Amino acid sequence: MTPEPPEKPILLVALGGNALIRKGQAGTIAEQFENLKLPLGQIARLARDFRVIITHGNGPQVGNLLLQQECCDAVPKLPLEILVAQTEGQIGYMIESRLDEELMALGAGFRPIVTLITYVVVDRSDPAFSAPSKPIGPVVAPDRVASLPYPCIETPKGWRRAVASPQPVTIVEKREIRKLIQLDFIVICCGGGGIPVIREGRSFAGVDAVIDKDLVSARLALETGVDRFVIATDVPGVYRDYGRSGQRLLKTLTIAEALRYREAGHFSAGAMLPKIDAAVTFARHTGKWATITAIDAIEAAVRGAAGTRLLPD
Repeated sequence: MTPEPPEKPILLVALGGNALIRKGQAGTIAEQFENLKLPLGQIARLARDFRVIITHGNGPQVGNLLLQQECCDAVPKLPLEILVAQTEGQIGYMIESRLDEELMALGAGFRPIVTLITYVVVDRSDPAFSAPSKPIGPVVAPDRVASLPYPCIETPKGWRRAVASPQPVTIVEKREIRKLIQLDFIVICCGGGGIPVIREGRSFAGVDAVIDKDLVSARLALETGVDRFVIATDVPGVYRDYGRSGQRLLKTLTIAEALRYREAGHFSAGAMLPKIDAAVTFARHTGKWATITAIDAIEAAVRGAAGTRLLPD
């Protein structure tokens, strides 16, 4: 009797916003489909050796929907969690479509792909709700700020709406994701950090918040038994003294080193910091390494040949 082949390890790739829209682009659908060829071509090749989970950002897409709402008063405005759900479906469709093309180009045969609209539980007592700090949506004229029904903060681009960014507690559909992975589906989920919900008895209610995509990806990795965790972004890896004349790419970091650099202020809150926190969470709880790398180096990063590997102590 022929023995069953060993199960393939599970790979989770968290795609940054530049996977869809690059700097200087208008962000048309055609541009987004074209941009997805680079990361998804690599993921298609990796899918021969791994069971695959894909997460992704949605900042520009949600921002565009908010801008569209500002331009039209003829229909009721939708709450933020509904817009997140819309972009999960929109971007999931685009990833599915392009990834299917890449798999067929490899002659890989049929591989089931599914996009899962995902609830992520947050804690209603999370301090982030009392101090909204995540800027979203279009720039607001300074003279309008005081009259708006939501808080705003000043950013380098100007005044923008601010929402809470609470910590993810658990992914509601984690059992379904584990089952789909077991059946060798490629699963696209937790888009834009997932739909933030709080528990109300035995049901859930959406809340006005944005959960960081990288932190959700780390939580998902722990809850689904991921073996390789890759965070793909717009820089080659983690730098010490980033943006300064002596900046240096760090090929490896231990948890202790990462926390020391974090304390010293080497990582910016809106960019590298959540990626570091996500990688630290994964390495600390699994004893496996995570990688932060550029969008064009996903394959090499999985082999340990690119990016910054964050190692358990």
